[in-house]
Amino acid sequence: MRIPKLRLHWQILISLVLSALYGIFLTDYVYLVGWIGELFLKGLKMVIIPLILSSIISGVTSLGSGSSLGRLGIKTFTYYISTSLLAILTGLFLVNVIGPGKGMHITATGTGDLALQSLSLKEVILNIVPDNIFAAMGQGNMLPIIFFAIVAGFFITGISEQPKKLLSDFFNAMFELMMKITLFVIKFTPFGVFGLVAAEVAKNVDSLSRLAGNMGVYMLTVVLALVIHASISLPLIVRFFGKASPRKHARNMLTPLFTAFSTASSSATLPLTIDAVENKSGVSNKISSFTLPLGATINMDGTALYECVAAIFIANAYGIELTFMQQILIVFTALVTSIGAAGIPMAGLVMISVILSAVGLPMEGIGLILAVDLPLDMLRTTTNVWSDSCGAVVIAKSEGEQTNV
Repeated sequence: MRIPKLRLHWQILISLVLSALYGIFLTDYVYLVGWIGELFLKGLKMVIIPLILSSIISGVTSLGSGSSLGRLGIKTFTYYISTSLLAILTGLFLVNVIGPGKGMHITATGTGDLALQSLSLKEVILNIVPDNIFAAMGQGNMLPIIFFAIVAGFFITGISEQPKKLLSDFFNAMFELMMKITLFVIKFTPFGVFGLVAAEVAKNVDSLSRLAGNMGVYMLTVVLALVIHASISLPLIVRFFGKASPRKHARNMLTPLFTAFSTASSSATLPLTIDAVENKSGVSNKISSFTLPLGATINMDGTALYECVAAIFIANAYGIELTFMQQILIVFTALVTSIGAAGIPMAGLVMISVILSAVGLPMEGIGLILAVDLPLDMLRTTTNVWSDSCGAVVIAKSEGEQTNV
């Protein structure tokens, strides 16, 4: 009899349980599996720079130049950036008020720069603009790479047609290649979870109850921030900017929202989202066919919020005090990387790696958040899809369309 293949999330859940048991009962032998987690982190680091570079350049060039982008494109992009920033600020506020991870006092064993410097605004700006982009890539400095990718993508749209097509096709192909490699690395997530979580459990075996309590507070912070954004911020935008009924629209979106929750993939949910927005909420195909596919690529409210909370939680867990400017850097990086996040399960894992690299936090902190990532991934994907659909309604109303909501 053929044994059915378990979905990735179930594989991760099983691996999580087994790794916790291994870390508790085989503490002295955790070195036998710890290297698997380190190898998994190396795989993530390997894809970060080429993935971010290609995804941001590809995303910016797909928007077109300012002259050709048009009114609809400008409205859509403004909505997506605004709601993502609003989501990040919601997460930033709650993570500072609740303070998940404080008092955990976990010791980092990696080579990350834990002594983060207090940077002035002038120093931040100077650090963002690279004097040598290849040196920045070699050193893994993410902010200069992100800045260069945005600038390169913008100016590619302004050059003559033949080289523009050549470069656009090249970076689109590079992005597809890196997505293939990233998906390959993600397939090994259950093994990475086993090695990372077993090592973290073994290191904290004498204080597991405190660790579990802090993880519960972290989950509560993310869930509360997502609920506030999805049930208060976005409905208010639909009501006051879209002049539509958020309650009616939510009822129309039940099927794609449940699908997004179960698959943890906004891209897989896209056909259902388009169908519900067009045939139930009454948005025209002209609006939905432009805003929703673009939203599945660059509008990741839930992912951006989660990245911000997770990064500050990891800093708290390792006893790293972040200054106001460092938190602003996290907000900026979360906003930009959420634009480049693919609509696939576990994409947030790659993006949080980018943020940790950008602000110098220990990459091994991923082992903490992986332990509870399954339900949070499902919730943030649902928030992403809900925000996309709300954007379609708001933009349709702003264009004078008569919808059903």
